[in-house]
Amino acid sequence: MLRVEAAMGIEPPQKLQWRYYRNSCRDAERYVTSQVEFYWKRDKSLAPKLIRMLYADCFVTGCDASILLDGPYSEKTAPQSAGFLGFPMVVIDKIKQILEERCPGVVSCADILNFAARDAAHLAGGPSYPVLAGRRDGMSSSAASLHRGLAIQFHKTGKPDPSMDSSFLAQMREQCPPNSKNQVYLDPDSGSSYSFSKSFYSRVLNHRAILGIDQQIAANNDSSQIAQQYDGSFEDFRKRFALSMSRMGNIKVLTGNQGEIRKNCRVVNRK
Repeated sequence: MLRVEAAMGIEPPQKLQWRYYRNSCRDAERYVTSQVEFYWKRDKSLAPKLIRMLYADCFVTGCDASILLDGPYSEKTAPQSAGFLGFPMVVIDKIKQILEERCPGVVSCADILNFAARDAAHLAGGPSYPVLAGRRDGMSSSAASLHRGLAIQFHKTGKPDPSMDSSFLAQMREQCPPNSKNQVYLDPDSGSSYSFSKSFYSRVLNHRAILGIDQQIAANNDSSQIAQQYDGSFEDFRKRFALSMSRMGNIKVLTGNQGEIRKNCRVVNRK
C-alpha cells in the first residue's frame, strides 16, 4: 500500500468510509496500486490523464464513474473528453476485470477511478492521500453535461493574451504556426516526464502560462498570492493538492441503494 503522506486531518464525510473494503474485498486497493504501477512504468502520461478523467467525472454529475460509460451520446463523446480516455480506460478495464475475478460485484468503478488517480499521482511524485470509499456507480451519461464553452483564443478575438511574455509568445508561435496540428505541453518545464511539480505556478507568475484562463491566476490579488505561496513552497502545494483531491472525490457521491456496482465499467448492469 502507498504511504499516506498528507491530508490526514480530513474529516470523513458521513457517506464514505476509510478502508471500506477491508471485509468485503480486503486487498482491493493493493490490486489497484499494482496495476497502476505496472501501466505507469510503460507510459508516464497515465498520471495526468487519470487525474483529468477523475476531474471530468466528479465536476459534471458527481463522482459516479459516468465518464466511463460507453454510448453514442455519453460523456466520452464530448469534445472535452478527447485526449485522456483511451489509455486510462484500458487500465480501468483491467483493474475492474481483476477485482471482479476476486471480489465479484463488490468494488465500484467510481472507487476504482479515485484509487487509481491517487496512486498514479503519487508515482509521478505527488503526495499520497486517504481515499475514502463506498461510492456506487451512476446509471447514465450525457455528453451535453460536459459543454462548458471554453474559448481557444483570448476572449474569442483570435489574438493571444496581451499579458503573455513576449519571448514566450514568439516561442509558441514558432512551435505552433497557423493551421498546425502540433501539440505543446501545458507545463513545458516538466514536458514528457509528466512529473509532479510546482513549476506551473512559476510560469503563471512570469506570464508564461499556455492558457489564458491559467494566466488569470496572476491577475487576481488573492489567487496571485496563492501562486506565490505554492511557487515558494512545494510542500504547501503537495498538502493542498492532497486535500483538494480528497474533497473532490466526495462530490455528489452515490451510496447505499443509489446507483449500482457495475460489472463492467463501460456499461450499466442488465436488469
